[in-house]
Amino acid sequence: MLSPNGHEEVESSSSSFESPQPCCRFTFSEIQLATQNFDESLVIGRGGFGKVYKGVITNSATLLTVAIKRLSSTSNQGALEFWAEVKMLSKLRHRHLVSLIGYCNDGQEMILVYEYMSHGTLEDHLHKRGTSLTWMRRLQICIGAACGLDYLHTGTSMKHGVIHRDIKTSEILLDGSWAAKISDFGLSKIGPINQPSTYVSTLVKGTFGYLDPDYYATGRLTRKSDVFSFGVILFEVLCGKKAVDKSLGEEHWGLVRWAQDSIKEDRIKQIVDSNIRGSVSPKCLKEFAQLADRCLHSHPKQRPTMAQVVVGLENVLAIQEKANSATRKLRDKTIFGKKVPTFVFPSNGENSDGDVSLKSLRYHLYTLQGENHILRRFDFDTIRIATENLSEENKVFQYRYISMYKGRLQNGQDIAIAESFSKRFVENHMREVSILVKCEHENLVKLLGCCIEGTSLFLVYELAINASLSHLLRDPMYTHLDWNKRYKIILGVARVLVYLHNHAPIRVIHGYVGPWNILLDESFNPKLSDFRFATAIDETDCVHVDVVDGIRGYEAPEYVQEGVLSTKADVYSLGVLVLETVVGHKMSIHLSLLDDVRRNLLEGTLSDIIDPRIDVDSSSMTRFLEIGLLCAQKDAADRPTMEEVVSMLLDSSSLILPVSKMRAKMTGEGSNFTDSSVDDYDNTAVEEFLSDLSPR
Repeated sequence: MLSPNGHEEVESSSSSFESPQPCCRFTFSEIQLATQNFDESLVIGRGGFGKVYKGVITNSATLLTVAIKRLSSTSNQGALEFWAEVKMLSKLRHRHLVSLIGYCNDGQEMILVYEYMSHGTLEDHLHKRGTSLTWMRRLQICIGAACGLDYLHTGTSMKHGVIHRDIKTSEILLDGSWAAKISDFGLSKIGPINQPSTYVSTLVKGTFGYLDPDYYATGRLTRKSDVFSFGVILFEVLCGKKAVDKSLGEEHWGLVRWAQDSIKEDRIKQIVDSNIRGSVSPKCLKEFAQLADRCLHSHPKQRPTMAQVVVGLENVLAIQEKANSATRKLRDKTIFGKKVPTFVFPSNGENSDGDVSLKSLRYHLYTLQGENHILRRFDFDTIRIATENLSEENKVFQYRYISMYKGRLQNGQDIAIAESFSKRFVENHMREVSILVKCEHENLVKLLGCCIEGTSLFLVYELAINASLSHLLRDPMYTHLDWNKRYKIILGVARVLVYLHNHAPIRVIHGYVGPWNILLDESFNPKLSDFRFATAIDETDCVHVDVVDGIRGYEAPEYVQEGVLSTKADVYSLGVLVLETVVGHKMSIHLSLLDDVRRNLLEGTLSDIIDPRIDVDSSSMTRFLEIGLLCAQKDAADRPTMEEVVSMLLDSSSLILPVSKMRAKMTGEGSNFTDSSVDDYDNTAVEEFLSDLSPR
C-alpha cells in the first residue's frame, strides 16, 4: 500500500510480530488535508506531546482512518521524544503495540500518524466515559497489555530490550475488537538485555502514581520499573480509581497505598469497582490482588518478570472462566433470576501531572518508610519558629538554589535545615530522602523529617556541632583537629561506605564523597551526608550514568571519562580524602595533589607537605599516605574494596612498603611525575604492598 506521496506504508498483519519496516513520511499539506486543517472538532485526545486528531489518509484506492498526534509549541516534550517514538515503532511490530503509519517533520512541525484505535484508551473507560468494562474484558485487556510489555522487554528479536518507562492506563489503547495496544514510546529506553550494568539517569521521567519508587530514589531504570507501573495499572483496573485519587482522603490519595492497606485490613472486597463487584469470584480476586501486589514489591528483584505476569493473568482468567461456568449452571436452575441494571457515574477527578513536581511530592513522601525510621512531617510554622523566620543570622550558607539554616526546635533539639527551591535540586533531595529513610548507621547523617511549603522543600537533620571536615581543614587557626581525630574520621567514613556498598537495605554508591560532605558531631564522629547524587546498585556493583556530578579532583577517572560509576569510585574519592586529611588546607587547591604526595613520599620529604598541626611519627604518616595512594589508583581494578580499606586502617602492623622499593618499581625519576595517578606501579609491587598492609 502506498501513501499519497508515494512512500511505502507499513502493512497490517495478524501475526505476533513482524520484521521492522520503514514507516512513510508525510508532507505537512497531507496532514492538513487529513485533519481538515486541524479542525478542533476532530480532536480526540490531549497529552504531554500535544493534541491528537482523528484523520483520514486518502489514496486512489482506499480511505484509511488514522490518529494524528501534533507536537504543541508549549509541550514539555520535543525532538528527542519525537525521534525516539519514530525510531522505536518503525522497528517493532507486535499485535499489542500501536502501529506507527508515518510521520511529518516539516520545519517546526513534528507530527506522528498512528493506526486509529476506535475504542480510545483504557483510562477513558475506567474514569471518563459513561460505559463500564466487564471484569472479563478488563482481564483480557490486562493480558494483552502485559504481552505487549513482555515483548518489549525480551521478545523483540533484537539484541536490545526496551523499557517503556511511562506505562499507564492512558497509554493502553483499545482497537475495534477491544485488543489492548501499548502506545507512546517518547520516554522509552533501549538497553542491552545481557549488559551487567543498569541504565541510570539523574533526570527521572514518568508519571506520579505510576513511578517506581526505586527508580525515583536512585535513578536506576530497569525492566522491573515497568513491572511496578503495571502493578499500579492492575489495581486501577480492579478498583476503578485513578493512580492518584484525592477522593481517597488526604492519607490515601495514592491508590497503591490505599489498596495495600485495605488488603492488610481484610477489606479486599470493598476495594473492587462497584460496577464489577458482583462479577469477580473470590478466588480470582485473591489471585489478581496478590499478583498486583507482587508487581509493587519495594525491592525490584522480588517483582515478577512481565512473562510471569502474563502467566499469572492467564491463570486468573482461567479461574474466572471456571467460576462463570459454574454460575451459569446454577443460574439455569434458578426460576426467579433477574438481571440488575448497572449505573455508571462519571469521574470528576483531575488528570495527574506527568512531571515530577512539587505538587506531587506529598504523595511520594507519604509512601516513604524505613525499617525503623518514620519520616516526620514538619509544618512550616515549626520551621519558621526554629529558624527565627529563616533569618540571615541563622543562615549557614547559600549555594545556588539551596540554603542551609541552623535552628532549634521547641523541645531544645538543635537542628540543621536545608531548603531547596529549584525543581532539579528538589528532585535530587527527594532521592536523598528515599535513601536516608531506609538506611541507618552511626556514621550517616540523621534525617529527622521534612516540610513542603509553597515551592520549597525543607529537609530537617540533626545538627553537627563541629561543622564539616572541610571547614576545619581549611581554617588555619583551628588547632583541635589532632591526628587521633583525623584517623577516627577517616575510619568512620570508610566504615559507613562499607555499609552502603554491602549491607544497607538499598545498596548505594555515594558518588560525592569529600570533606565538605563529612559533618562532625561534638565528639568528632563523622556523619556522611549529601546523597543528592547517590546511585543504587545490584550485584554488579557498577552502573553507567548519563550525567557526571562531582567535585574536580575527587571523581574517579573512569567516572569522568566514561560515565562508569562503581563502588571503586567511592574508594578513589576516599583515597583523595585520606591524602587531604594528612596534608591539610594548604595543598587542597593544587590539582597535582596525588603527584605531590607521591613525590614527597618517595623523596623522604613528607615534612614539607604534612599539616603542621599534626604531631605524629613519620612511619604512621607514610603508612596512611600509602593507603590513600593505593585507593586512588587510576585503574579501578587495582583499587582495594572498602572492606579491605577498613582492614588496612585497623591493622596495627608496622610493616610498610619501603620507599626505596616503591621508587624501584616506578617509571622514571621520582621528581619527574606528570600523570596524577599511581598506575605506573608494577603490579607485583602493588600486590606486595597490599599484602604488607593487610592484617594477619
